[in-house]
Amino acid sequence: MTKSFLASFIISLAVGTPAIASAGPSAEAERLVASWVALWSSYDLDRVDDLFLQDARVTYFSSEKEGLIRGIEKIREHHRGFGFVPGGKKAGRELWVEKVEADDFGDALVVTAIWYFGDRAKPAAENQRGPMTMVYVRGAGEHRIAHLHFGNYENRAE
Repeated sequence: MTKSFLASFIISLAVGTPAIASAGPSAEAERLVASWVALWSSYDLDRVDDLFLQDARVTYFSSEKEGLIRGIEKIREHHRGFGFVPGGKKAGRELWVEKVEADDFGDALVVTAIWYFGDRAKPAAENQRGPMTMVYVRGAGEHRIAHLHFGNYENRAE
């Protein structure tokens, strides 16, 4: 948490106004999520560097691997494990995101959504899916992913 955010938060409490934008979709959050979905649509390992912080602070909880993944090198390796390659390749299954909401904290943007992976023509319960949280930080005029966290919903045929 930055000093400027903390100061804004304390002042907002004193005067009774919220320190953050209200929850809900935002054009910026939708754009950022669309960029991340495009990464998964292309399987382009080179795009990982376009989206994530480029240092050891970036973290990731996968829906496929137990434990915390820390650092850009390990995040690149995690994507390689899914078949990502430099320059990309055709995706075998589709990734999409629904119910995007965002909270803007000034220096950070917290985005929540439901992710789906599989075939849109099938019922939702037949696709892999779950909740996700993306934490973006602002720096040098752009957002970078500082943390991703994925969960899984139980698949049930309905």
